Amino acid sequence: MVKNVFLDMDGTLLDFHKSEAVALGKVLGDFGIVATPEKIDLYSRINLAQWKRLERGEISREQVLVGRFEIFFGQLGENADALRARKLYENYLSQGHYFIDGAQELLETLFGKYKLFIATNGTKKVQLSRIKDSGIARYFGGIFISEDLGYNKPDRMFFEKCFELIGNVDPDETVIVGDSLSSDILGGNNAGIKTLWYNPMHEKPDKTVRIDRDTDALSDIPDILAKM
Repeated sequence: MVKNVFLDMDGTLLDFHKSEAVALGKVLGDFGIVATPEKIDLYSRINLAQWKRLERGEISREQVLVGRFEIFFGQLGENADALRARKLYENYLSQGHYFIDGAQELLETLFGKYKLFIATNGTKKVQLSRIKDSGIARYFGGIFISEDLGYNKPDRMFFEKCFELIGNVDPDETVIVGDSLSSDILGGNNAGIKTLWYNPMHEKPDKTVRIDRDTDALSDIPDILAKM
């Protein structure tokens, strides 16, 4: 029986891609660069690739946060200040939030039935601001941000630190719910806990990653958890 539920934040509860597009559009405007869907898509792909490199331990967080803009501006052929872009982007990203459809209802349904925890690799300043703005902190018994813990999902130590701070966590009674196979679900594998993959885009599973359950709808999650 599941008692502890770790929930990923971006792509599971909050619509990061929408926030990303809005923030990047403002950054490009500040540099006098016209924002287009193609440029935003290019940045999104570069950003995702850099975060996956962080997950694999290939680069540092600082290299992600500045390097993504260096690569992006390089591919655009723009001579722009990547460090300034990073600061502007984080400021804009911290402003406001967008819920994934059904996320608020999911939290209301799970609250009081399980011990809920946020598990995120996002930048601390940005995540804390969005958590405050969205009002979701009240649902959670703990908010775990990799920048605080010193380890990133999917590293087993990320979860070990969480367990240490929570106290008395039984892995057999614990599940992680998230949209990322390489971060959330692999992280769950490494930590020895159950996994529930939220897969609204119907991505193909990775045979090397154990997926205990999966769904394309947040509304299915309460029933799935009750049966795990």
